[in-house]
Amino acid sequence: MTMGKGGKNLLERGTRCLFIRSKFDTFSFWNYFDACKILGAKFPTAPLGLMTAAALLPRHWEFRLVDENVEPLLDQHFEWADMVCTGGMAPQRHGIISIIEKAHQMGRPVVVGGRDPTAQPHWYKSADYLVTGEGEVTIPMFIQGLEKGDRGGEYHSPEKADMGQAVVPRYDLIGLKNYMQIGVQYSRGCPYNCEFCDFIEINGRKPRTKNPGQVIKELQFLYDLGYRGYVDFVDDNFIGNKENVKETLLAVKDWYEANNNPFYFSTETSIDLAEDAELLQLMKDVDFRYIFIGIETTEDRIIKSIQKKQNMNKDIVSAVKRIQSHGMTILGSFIIGFDGETAQTAGNIVQCIRDSGLCMVMLWRLNAAPHTQLARRLQREGRLLEAAVCGSNYKTEEDSPDSPDSPGFFDEYRGCTGGLNFITARPRLDILNDYIHVLENIYNPVHYYRRLTRTCLDLKPANKYKPGPSGNLKLLKSFFRVCRKLGFNKTSGWLFWKMFFKVLFKNPPAIEMAVSLSVMCFHLYHQSKLIIAATSQEIQYIEKYGEESYRNLVRCAHNCLE
Repeated sequence: MTMGKGGKNLLERGTRCLFIRSKFDTFSFWNYFDACKILGAKFPTAPLGLMTAAALLPRHWEFRLVDENVEPLLDQHFEWADMVCTGGMAPQRHGIISIIEKAHQMGRPVVVGGRDPTAQPHWYKSADYLVTGEGEVTIPMFIQGLEKGDRGGEYHSPEKADMGQAVVPRYDLIGLKNYMQIGVQYSRGCPYNCEFCDFIEINGRKPRTKNPGQVIKELQFLYDLGYRGYVDFVDDNFIGNKENVKETLLAVKDWYEANNNPFYFSTETSIDLAEDAELLQLMKDVDFRYIFIGIETTEDRIIKSIQKKQNMNKDIVSAVKRIQSHGMTILGSFIIGFDGETAQTAGNIVQCIRDSGLCMVMLWRLNAAPHTQLARRLQREGRLLEAAVCGSNYKTEEDSPDSPDSPGFFDEYRGCTGGLNFITARPRLDILNDYIHVLENIYNPVHYYRRLTRTCLDLKPANKYKPGPSGNLKLLKSFFRVCRKLGFNKTSGWLFWKMFFKVLFKNPPAIEMAVSLSVMCFHLYHQSKLIIAATSQEIQYIEKYGEESYRNLVRCAHNCLE
């Protein structure tokens, strides 16, 4: 049998399993810490992957879950544990590796799994047990390994899990009030074939869904734990199987109304949601409020080249307005750096955002993620910037910029200040300048509040979820924090109050959404300033040393951070 601390048999009753969620990198649009503080939470999202993994392990074990994003990780946690489990995504990589090192210092075996270890397992070789692929398939393989006496090993399978047999995550292991939203997963996979997407490489192109009873069971568990409020369906594409999702939404509606509308929802879908009136109404009936949609670009010839056929020949502005007419606000994703872009691309993106009234926008630089069709194509074309020896193209030691493992150009390699890890079709300087142009425009507070006001005046929210007395008190406290932070802001305070009273008097049902979107403006504006500053550094470097030298810097970052 495999032994833990003090020679303990890890399979016996009473084994203590410590789950640790490592910190996320902070330099990202996604990590809206300031918004969390204003709204009375500690972190945006709960650790759904770790809670699901806990539900797949032996029921007679004891579990604790520590989220470093909401509480400190202490030596006492390791001392309590017989085994440590961790894992996650690329922005957590450094934290995961440090957890492995700390656990080994404390003499505890470590199990690692999740999205990034599955995509790039070579970075996690120091873990005792590497469990990759879908946990429903590979965690049983890990348990069998323990039964055989394995003291380490890798457990992987390309097999996809049957979502109809999925377990209910251990939501009871976390402090629900620490998070802005709690995640529920309904499906995995997306039927589309976007060239740059790694979701379809990991989860497949055949959507696999839970049945309505499973979804209701998870919602009931959250309800029984006393949770009320924001629930996010964390799917690759919530509407990937429209027939199944409609059946599920009908069942959720019955449960929802019978339980006095305890939640409101968000999710990620494709733009073709706008074409299905029945689906839009079903989502409105259960109070979906936020929808993430990958728009990426407005130009059909680029859309065709990146194989995003669901966006082909679409009037994006009309589609956005049709969805928002059902009370759902869209978070739109755009990407800069595709082959085929021209000097007009940035202006087209800005125009689309302005005309559609999109408020929350994520603007990324194209990244050729490992194992994607894009990465494979660029490698065939000799354009992928793979690892090289750091510093080989610097003229002198004094000329060398910040090293890639220190604060500087590549704090978030895959995110807003990373990407473009390939030889671009257009001059890199043109792309970086366009990137700055779009950011400066869309997050200028005057432009943002103008879009916000127009959108909220037209919005017809369902507002089915009504907070109870404690929820209303929390909202009131959050509103006072918003007023203090935004209402007296030298840059945008007058814009906030102008918007607030206009929406309050002309469309009061939308005032809660208007305040929430104002908080996101505060976050996005400050993040954009940081990203613009970092991007300007890159531009200065290229202007001084040339693009070839800069490409080597990208290779260095790939080597050091990837």
